[in-house]
Amino acid sequence: MCQKYLKFLVVCNECDAGECEANFNSDSPFHSSKGIHIRVYKQSKIQEEVLPLLLADPPQSIIVQSRSGTGNTVAFVLAMLARVDASRHYPQMLCLSPTEESAQQTARALQQMTQNSPEIQMKLVVFGSKRTSERSNQRITEHIIIGTAGTILDCAVRYRVFDPKLINMFVLDEADIMIDTQGQQDQAIRLRKLLRTDCQHVLFSVTCSKEVMSFANKIILDPDVIRLRRLEESLDNIKQYYVQCRAGDEEKFAALTNIYGVLTIGQCIVSCCTSGSAIWLADKMKEEGHAVALLTNRSSIQQRNDVLNRLRKGQERILITTLKDVDIDQLTLVVNWDIPVDFNNEPDCQTYLHRIWRPGRFAQSGLTICFVDSQEAYDNMMRIQNHFKRIISELNTDDPDKIGKLQN
Repeated sequence: MCQKYLKFLVVCNECDAGECEANFNSDSPFHSSKGIHIRVYKQSKIQEEVLPLLLADPPQSIIVQSRSGTGNTVAFVLAMLARVDASRHYPQMLCLSPTEESAQQTARALQQMTQNSPEIQMKLVVFGSKRTSERSNQRITEHIIIGTAGTILDCAVRYRVFDPKLINMFVLDEADIMIDTQGQQDQAIRLRKLLRTDCQHVLFSVTCSKEVMSFANKIILDPDVIRLRRLEESLDNIKQYYVQCRAGDEEKFAALTNIYGVLTIGQCIVSCCTSGSAIWLADKMKEEGHAVALLTNRSSIQQRNDVLNRLRKGQERILITTLKDVDIDQLTLVVNWDIPVDFNNEPDCQTYLHRIWRPGRFAQSGLTICFVDSQEAYDNMMRIQNHFKRIISELNTDDPDKIGKLQN
């Protein structure tokens, strides 16, 4: 078996900074000629469990339940890169993301990891990105395709610019969000049917609900399943609080401004259930002189890209959004403007989990605050607390000293 290694750019406890070699000398099909660089602070638990399966020979298909922000992307991108044959100029790896934003995040991670390996090429395929060559039926020659299900399906079936039978690894990221988006589940299944039976299939999901597993079983036959225990679905370093705001939106706004006025915050996401609430709050914050960004389900792709670029540059520090999973590097606070509920008005634990995880990735400290404006909202919050078995403590935002102690 191959005993070669990949090179990492490592920053860890054992070395100040600089280049180290992480030797993956298990039975994995690595190519030592690939200059794949990653900045690693500490290998996450999920990476330790998943990488041996992703890199096994022969390839194994797996379903992984894993929190957002714990290294999922690095794990499956590394596996794709390990299996790419750069001498063959056609798509060999295919990654589906539920949104344009998550596809772009994956593409950025891959670009960072291949900055010293220009021979490995990637094509980002999302709505509005169709190039002239696709319309003229010129073939995609990049080795890795990353994008959303509908647009990739068009490329395969309508434009026929790549051959699905040549795909060696099929990754579905954030499957629980994918099945909530109309049409994506069926599109992913259609793509699956175009692939070879020996193609490696990999599915990542924050939750493993019955709906997710039903979808996964239509995609992957006889997979290995890595499932987190429920107690592990909540990080100890995420402090969770709630604020009673029975007077409605104006009281919520006062609580938010009190919190923001006392705490030293890197960047903050305020998650709203409706576009109307998000727009109202954004306008209210701007009236008070705060630099805020707004993203809703009504936002265009270009608007989303512009907002995320401004946030990454630090031009704005508060994002008000209805989207579930937005990746911001300096995120330290998530405010739940509403307690999330599903279509049956039941507490939506999956959405809550997607909202709160980003501040606590890789053992960084984070803070989540929920605004509760009714007895029904309180009851739903308590059901979420019981589901994850982590206490959500009450916070009095009229007391600056108590707010200040949140960062101690």
